[in-house]
Amino acid sequence: MSDNLQGQERGDVLAHVSGNLRRLRQAAGLSQAALAQASGISRRMIVAVEGGDANISLSSLDKLAAAMGVRFVDLVRDPARAPSAEINEVTWRGSDAQSTAVLLGTAPATAEAQMWLWSLGPGERYAAEPDPTGWHEMLFVTEGTLRLELSGIARDFAAGSFTIYATDQAYAYANPGTVPVRFVRNVIS
Repeated sequence: MSDNLQGQERGDVLAHVSGNLRRLRQAAGLSQAALAQASGISRRMIVAVEGGDANISLSSLDKLAAAMGVRFVDLVRDPARAPSAEINEVTWRGSDAQSTAVLLGTAPATAEAQMWLWSLGPGERYAAEPDPTGWHEMLFVTEGTLRLELSGIARDFAAGSFTIYATDQAYAYANPGTVPVRFVRNVIS
């Protein structure tokens, strides 16, 4: 499974992304074509996301945010809620109903820091695209055993363990067990 926002439930963050993308793009004075050129994301994809008709990868959302000079959380935040560090929005769903990623909140860093609560059902795997140089993740496993794959090398982390690593490489999370795995993910850029 890729790092796509799954459109299975329109009540999730994808419903906010379409309106936020359109509003922020217009506030930045960018046409869809100009945003496509600045972000490297196709105009066709931007049109589909703004229309609420497409799944988009989390890394593509990062690229769109950077091209508009806003933060990732500005694209996924519920615009009806008062601004705060708390986001608490589903931003990824796996094929197993127990597999979700919830962006819990954000705090400023050199660029940004994000805190996520992840769960993966048995046998589920999430593969991520490499991030820009200088980005890192911190994972803390709260339940089950998480398999982290970094550049093709897998290592298991049991509940109560953690790891910190650079994400400018191919990486993936997997649940090799028979029970759900839950972990906190901090993204630092």
